[in-house]
Amino acid sequence: MKLQIEAGGELHEIELERGETAGQYRVSVDGVSSTDVEAYLLRPGVLSLHTGGKAYRCVLEESAEGAVIHLAGKRHPYRVDDPRSLKSRRSRHAGTDGPKSVTASMPGRVVRVLAKVGDLVEAHQGIVVIEAMKMQNELKSPKAGKVVQVRAEPGDTVVAGDVLAVIE
Repeated sequence: MKLQIEAGGELHEIELERGETAGQYRVSVDGVSSTDVEAYLLRPGVLSLHTGGKAYRCVLEESAEGAVIHLAGKRHPYRVDDPRSLKSRRSRHAGTDGPKSVTASMPGRVVRVLAKVGDLVEAHQGIVVIEAMKMQNELKSPKAGKVVQVRAEPGDTVVAGDVLAVIE
């Protein structure tokens, strides 16, 4: 299985091959390094990883700021693109030409607007935060560019599919 993982602002391709026994994997990063890893799920969101004679406790956390891995006493924000998912395939082949919309993925209430018209933003930078089912969700820019429209204000009620901002 191949995944694209963005960590520390850098995009890496990770390839996982199952080993001969349960929990064993061969891991390659960017097609260069390759190592054997044993991974065991201790409970949802907590893994025990064994590699190179060392053991690590890995805690996965989702928050309004995004996904974070706690590993070896450090906090590492990350984002995973699984090429098998339809959403990843669509976004990867959508291109970056022309204006792109930031749309509400679910009904909710706008809590914060993080960018204003004229701001230059990076791909995957937060643009709007909406609250749905008592959870805050940061909606991110689909590409690097300039914010040309902001159609939301704090307190606005939105439905799935509403365009909240446009990036050009």
